[in-house]
Amino acid sequence: MELPRRALLALGAAAPAALAATPGRAQAAWPERPVRVIVPFPPGSTPDTAARAAANHFATAFGQPFVVENRPGAGGTIGTDAVAKATDGHTIGVSINAPLSTAKALYPNLPYDPAKDLAPVSLLVRGAQMLVTHPSVPATDLAGFIAHAKANPGKLSYGSVGSGSGAHLAMVDLMSRAGLDMVHVPYRGFPQATLDLVAGRIEAMFVISAGILPQVQSGQAHALAVTAESRIPQAPSVPTLAEAGVPDAASYAWIGLVAPASMPPAQVARLAEEAKRGLGDAQTRAALERAGFEVVTGTPAEFARFIAAESDRWGSLITRLGIKAEA
Repeated sequence: MELPRRALLALGAAAPAALAATPGRAQAAWPERPVRVIVPFPPGSTPDTAARAAANHFATAFGQPFVVENRPGAGGTIGTDAVAKATDGHTIGVSINAPLSTAKALYPNLPYDPAKDLAPVSLLVRGAQMLVTHPSVPATDLAGFIAHAKANPGKLSYGSVGSGSGAHLAMVDLMSRAGLDMVHVPYRGFPQATLDLVAGRIEAMFVISAGILPQVQSGQAHALAVTAESRIPQAPSVPTLAEAGVPDAASYAWIGLVAPASMPPAQVARLAEEAKRGLGDAQTRAALERAGFEVVTGTPAEFARFIAAESDRWGSLITRLGIKAEA
């Protein structure tokens, strides 16, 4: 029996919707609406800079706004927890070392499990830290600093941005290897720590090179070593820890892109691909390098392995030394 023309037209109009609704058939493209990019640190911070660079590219690549939302607090765990808890399918996040790899060892009641509640997307950037001292410290190299600290147990102080931060763990690692006893002074941010170092209220700290180079160049601080595997272009005369006599101690501050664990793998993979394209832009790369970071994007699987290795390395140190987060 032949169907009337009107019925045929109606059937043709309904066919695409029926196919889209059928399991295994075409699905709606992601994202369907604006995407939140949660950054657990303040505007203007390096994680915020990296997030905005990625978000600008994502908006062009995916055809939807990617809106950066800053949620600082508790060493980055508040914003990272918000990413882990998101169920809207349109939330991702940019975070750093501590919330992604060491927080579980530091906080017994951490409200999320980085290994189970988050999907690693891509490492974005990493930066070597520089060990600097106040000019009053009578040492021109790392060996001299270690000797001075050993001769004055409990009398020298060092700054960081809190227990479990990259700066704190780099110093704790050095102290453990060299048998040093120094006093930890946590700060809300590196600008305050830098002011106190220049003023002589603390004697030493590890800090991203770009954040301290002006003070080093003006003689307000002395650079003794960098945590990179090789010398950094911003300070080619400063030796690595290995060159200065402390082997196998290289470490980096790093920033990565994550999503809720519920995000489909295909979406995670596409985000990783676009992150590589976005941060590969020459102007973006140059801006991040000026901040002391190098672009090191990769695949979700590579980032997952990296986080696991960082968690094992620093989690073991935290547990062995009984490091606790500040109240």
